[in-house]
Amino acid sequence: MDQLKKLIELAKIDFEKCETQTELDNAKSKYIGKTGPLTEAMRGLSKLSNEEKPKAGAFINEVKSSIEVLLSNRKNDIQKAAMLSQLEDEYIDVTLPGLKQSEGSLHPISLTMHRIENIFHSIGFDLATGPEIEDDYHNFTALNIPEAHPARAMHDTFYIDKNHVLRTHTSPVQVRYMQNNQPPLKVISPGRVYRVDSDATHSPMFHQVEGLWVDKNVNFANLKGVVQDFLQKFFEDKNLIIRFRPSFFPFTEPSAEIDMSWNGGWLEIGGCGMVHPEVLKQVNINTEEFQGFAFGLGVERLTMLKYHIDDLRPFFTNDLRFLKQFGGR
Repeated sequence: MDQLKKLIELAKIDFEKCETQTELDNAKSKYIGKTGPLTEAMRGLSKLSNEEKPKAGAFINEVKSSIEVLLSNRKNDIQKAAMLSQLEDEYIDVTLPGLKQSEGSLHPISLTMHRIENIFHSIGFDLATGPEIEDDYHNFTALNIPEAHPARAMHDTFYIDKNHVLRTHTSPVQVRYMQNNQPPLKVISPGRVYRVDSDATHSPMFHQVEGLWVDKNVNFANLKGVVQDFLQKFFEDKNLIIRFRPSFFPFTEPSAEIDMSWNGGWLEIGGCGMVHPEVLKQVNINTEEFQGFAFGLGVERLTMLKYHIDDLRPFFTNDLRFLKQFGGR
């Protein structure tokens, strides 16, 4: 009993030496841990007589309670000292002027979208938007994409259910616009689109801007003029050279790929063509009286070229060091 009583003084000395919570936890285990003397004493009660056990057990609990009080007091002292130290280290002079709030900036994709919209608005194009979850009719059928076309395949398209998909292009917006408006029509439809495609140079979600002009006597020469005028204004280069290569799309005929001169070579940036008569018939536009053209451009590609970005991934990592570079643009 005398040896157990001495533990109180020894614990007090050891606890007062502790400067951190970790040191105090180590000291605690020395006295009331699983292998500490009090635990051993409790185990030794089985060797005592029935008359001695109650008195010895009560004494052991009394010693343990005294040590726990010392432990709690020292813990409070350590926490108080830590708080005072933190307050001293993080002292704030409330009389000093406040720090200037940093200003946010638009994402480079948003900057490009706004620039595109402003340029086309200046030459008479309206803006149209539509749902990102599209039905099969507007995303495929109305655009003259047949049932067996590869574009409908599961490995290319995100299907919500049998009849709905995440739109694979913004052309359905043009279909909806033609259903609700009569020619002459002159509209662009920028927005997010989705394809089952993800690697170092592709993202399953990206942005497109598509243009549509339907009127009397609209021809391929008008298409070439609009595209060239836009790209020269976008890149602020009147000498930028554009070329059109024959191609095929179900919703345009004839169709072409759009290339532009870049670093001594050619770079593909989109597709275009005269709107297929079958598409106009789907929206009840008289093909004997009206015709039109459509084009589509990749917004990420335009952004990377405009701001000299050579990697697609920074667009999606939300790294402030990258985004702050565009604050003043």
